[in-house]
Amino acid sequence: MSLDVSPALLEQAERGEVDEAAFVDCVRTSLPYAWEMISSLVERLKEDGGQFADNQTPPPDEQARGQLLRALASDAIRGALQRHFGVRLAFQNCHRVAVFPQDPSVDETLARFTSVRSQILNQSPELRDC
Repeated sequence: MSLDVSPALLEQAERGEVDEAAFVDCVRTSLPYAWEMISSLVERLKEDGGQFADNQTPPPDEQARGQLLRALASDAIRGALQRHFGVRLAFQNCHRVAVFPQDPSVDETLARFTSVRSQILNQSPELRDC
């Protein structure tokens, strides 16, 4: 299970629409490593400016790596995080998370980051089993 869903949040979902803020809080508490990673990148992007901020340090363990995978592989979680933080997220190699502003001026940079070429160039023997 990827999220620790409270009975109240489950009840909301069973009734119909879910409050997105409650869902985001569930993600924050269920996936703390992923939340901290994305939060820190958003802060770095705000402070440093530029076209994106990314992490190139592998997670400390498989549990942390799993949190990143769950957060970024789920369309619902990823979308909620993007809306919450006001950024676009990109992901490579089970650990290289990047945040991009929603500004169309960085579309080309985002396209390069998420290209097949960039994925291939970002490979290394240490990352083959991630």
